[in-house]
Amino acid sequence: MTVNKLFRDIHHWGSLAVMIPLGIMIVAGIFLMLKKEFDWIQPSSQSSTIEAAGAPETTLLELYEAAAAIPELETTDWARFDRVDIQPDRGIVKFVSTNRWEAQIDLITLEVLSLEYRRSDLIEQIHDGSFFADWVKLYVFLPAGVVLFVMWLTGIWLFFLPHLKRWQRRKKRAAKLAVRLDT
Repeated sequence: MTVNKLFRDIHHWGSLAVMIPLGIMIVAGIFLMLKKEFDWIQPSSQSSTIEAAGAPETTLLELYEAAAAIPELETTDWARFDRVDIQPDRGIVKFVSTNRWEAQIDLITLEVLSLEYRRSDLIEQIHDGSFFADWVKLYVFLPAGVVLFVMWLTGIWLFFLPHLKRWQRRKKRAAKLAVRLDT
């Protein structure tokens, strides 16, 4: 079996093996690239209306209590938050609950500036395969990524092979022509 035949076979069977996981990764990846463009995917970050001179005097406990008062977040304790993101440049703190609801709270007034469902984390889990199960991430999506990388490498070879062959033929013809002209 020649190297070229092997590479074509890798492309043929590899594309079949990665078809479904790669399709899922591509669609979810497109959504992730657009997450800042559409509030449906990830709520846009709000900003505080009050300009703070220095650090706010709000405590973390006060911020937690303000978030815990929001029924959509379904918080019974601190561990129910998936993420707490303090953005001092915007004057807000984002509380993301494990049920994927996001509350943006003003760091100074403790006013709820935004309360929306956050889909970007779900889409990211779909993208990396962990949404389906941890074993799917490791034993389906990871091998699909490795196969895709091998297909990329062999594809580069198969793309440049005709150009290499054409260059070799031209070089051979030029050498033959030079020999004929010398005699």
